[in-house]
This record gives sequence, C-alpha cells and structure tokens, in this order.
Amino acid sequence: MTEPIERRPEGLEDSRAAQDYLKAIYKLQAQAGRATTLAIAAKLAVKPASVTAMMKRLADDPAGAFVTHKPYRGVELTPRGEAVALEMLRHHRLLELFLTRDLGMPWDEVHSEADRLEHVISERLEELIAAKLGEPLHDPHGSPIPGRDLSIDVPDDVPLSSMAPGEEGIVSRVPDGDPALLQYLRQLSLIPGARIAVESVAPFGHVVTIRVGRGTRAVGGEVAQQVRVNPATEVRV
Repeated sequence: MTEPIERRPEGLEDSRAAQDYLKAIYKLQAQAGRATTLAIAAKLAVKPASVTAMMKRLADDPAGAFVTHKPYRGVELTPRGEAVALEMLRHHRLLELFLTRDLGMPWDEVHSEADRLEHVISERLEELIAAKLGEPLHDPHGSPIPGRDLSIDVPDDVPLSSMAPGEEGIVSRVPDGDPALLQYLRQLSLIPGARIAVESVAPFGHVVTIRVGRGTRAVGGEVAQQVRVNPATEVRV
C-alpha cells in the first residue's frame, strides 16, 4: 500500500507562508539549479534573515523535514517539501487556466488572483476544476500543470535568446508574474503556440529579430531570455 501524498504542511504556524517558500524553492531549483538564501529572499521580496528563520522551521519540522541545506548548493527540497510545492503549482496553474478560459480574465491579471486562491481551495474543488477544464496539461502561459499524482513533465525547450539566425520553433511558455511583460508579449504575438523564425541576433544587446505571423519583431535580450521555445526545423512561419 502506497503512502498518501502529503499535500500541505501540517503543524506550522503559518502554512500559507510555508507553501510560498516551498513553491519558490522549487521554481528556483528548476530555473537555476539551486535556491540560495539571497535568491529566495529576492523572489519573495523578504529579508534574508526571514528566509533563514523559515528554512530552520522547515528543516526542523517534527513530522519530517521539508528542506535540507547542502553546502555550496543552498536549500534543497525533500520529497515531502517537493510534494507540497507541486500541489501549490497544480492549484495555481489550474486556477490561472480556469480564470482565463472560463471566466474571461485577461492572462496578465490571473497570476496574482491565483496566488491568493491556491492556498484555500479544497482538494474536491481542485478536482472539479481539473475535470471542467478537461484535465489540462498546461496553464495559459504554457507552464506544465502537475498531475493528480503530482507528476510533472519537464519541458524540453530553450530560451529564445539561445537560438541562432535561421532557426525556427514554437513558443512553449512565458513567465506569468509580470503583467506589463505579459501585455508586451501579447502585443508582439509571442504567446504559447506562436510559430517564430529567428532572422538575426544583434552582436551588442542581443536583440533578437524574429518573424512571427506576417510581421517582424525586435525582441530585447532580457525579454528573449524569458521566452521559451520548442525548436523545430520543420516549422514554417
């Protein structure tokens, strides 16, 4: 008999804060390979001392550690901590898709709303939303939605900034936390599913000129680093 998945930390004074920390650590590990105290503090807009205090609580939880500290690698999630992080991601991404697809909320507004709701919806409501949406695999920004068993497919995509002139592909995902950036990406037609072809890359500033749809767009280097693409030589735009 398999052990039930523990989806939310029990026994902590502020489980919502713990969930936010665990989700932030998961994202940093996925993006940068590690989660340092300073990186966690920057992501959550808190002081490093607050991160240190929370990490001690998460590491010393009587029921089992949610995190461990690795020298030179920062904080790492235990299987218990990862399960909580993935559950929060599942809630968050299902909510984002529900808010955009069924309630008509713009994709640049749903992140903050989902941040508030992800902590309070029940498992029953989570399953009803998933069923209503047809058990979706991706949120409106292209990020994978963890399954009911908390498994998740790691996208095999690359940043637009790494592509060379002549390469083509399909936009797979974009960051969801910056409304102004999302509005800008929509203006550029850089949304998940958009077919693009790289025409040139500037030697300074790394501005990427692409063809998307019937137009040509110049994408700044910082933005190009955040847009993920599935390269595909057979794509024609």
